[in-house]
Amino acid sequence: MAFGWIDEQAAARRAAGLVRTLRPRPADSPLLDLASNDYLGLARHPRITAGAAEAARTWGGGATGSRLVTGTTELHTELERELADFCGFESALVLSSGYAANLAAVTALAPHGSLVVSDAGNHASLIDGCRLARGTTQVVGHADPAGVRKALGTHEGPAVAVSDTVFSVDGDAAPLAELALACREYGAGLVLDDAHGLGVLGDGGRGAPHAAGLAGDPDVVVTVTLSKSLGSQGGAVLGPAAVIDHLVNAARTFIFDTGLAPAAAGAALAALRLLREEPDRAARARAVATALHTRLTAEGLSAVRPDAAVVSVRAPSPERALSWAADCREAGLAVGCFRPPSVPDGVSRLRLTARADLSEEQIERAVDVISRTR
Repeated sequence: MAFGWIDEQAAARRAAGLVRTLRPRPADSPLLDLASNDYLGLARHPRITAGAAEAARTWGGGATGSRLVTGTTELHTELERELADFCGFESALVLSSGYAANLAAVTALAPHGSLVVSDAGNHASLIDGCRLARGTTQVVGHADPAGVRKALGTHEGPAVAVSDTVFSVDGDAAPLAELALACREYGAGLVLDDAHGLGVLGDGGRGAPHAAGLAGDPDVVVTVTLSKSLGSQGGAVLGPAAVIDHLVNAARTFIFDTGLAPAAAGAALAALRLLREEPDRAARARAVATALHTRLTAEGLSAVRPDAAVVSVRAPSPERALSWAADCREAGLAVGCFRPPSVPDGVSRLRLTARADLSEEQIERAVDVISRTR
């Protein structure tokens, strides 16, 4: 039987407690949401939904083609200009997802004969970019600048180090200044995925590279997603104009993919402009994360101190993490549930995402539910 092996893998997943299922949510869910990545609470903001609707009315339901054919509208270029300016970079390139942005950046900047040094805790999209790149990849320890330096010292020729700025599992931040120093000792580039930093870290939410003083540096390239703090969909690569021009000509996930839908571009642009007007949203998201961590640990739970807006609460097993998340849902609280293979260290977790629009009462309610259902 052609796909008989699938049944064997399904049985193995069930035995390990690692079965994943889709759970469609209604438009008006009664659950308190600590599972989404809507860090600034903008996905349903009237200005953001209006931006999406106006863009769809003006430009249509889809981009109609790849960016190099018909898929680049004036709206796309406007978003790219404002995104680059906000984050402090010379140029930007918008793609259909953050995943596509990471694949574009890593593969286009790691040709034959190059070395890619990758953090062991990187997101799957960076890992897949390394797998698809034509250079050689060397994985180093998590948040380990010394490991990066050692790896770079073994190679002659082009090289890049790639890392998340904020790691999605535990919410810990990478040592960006030290990574940049290690790269510069060997003339290597630095590619940073700021999916969980944009909108949360830096001056007014300008991101972790901006906070570290790396924004606009000629040897730094940053990827972002438009689907988290900006409440929309899509991704972008930020960096020197020469690098962005190279991606336009060499990045397969840009060249051969249909352009980002105008509605998503319009929503992201509206969110970016709102963040400029209301920069305190970034600090509020961080404050909510800190409050969740402080109160959860006071209840005796094992939670990792957040460096941005992700709060990770450790569970004793994959099965217990799954049942714990289900119990939270039954009590009216939606939380993330991270289990292997999504977690590189094999430790299952509840993953909470702080939102800038959470009230003190909602924070207390969330802590109470998580503590009662442990």
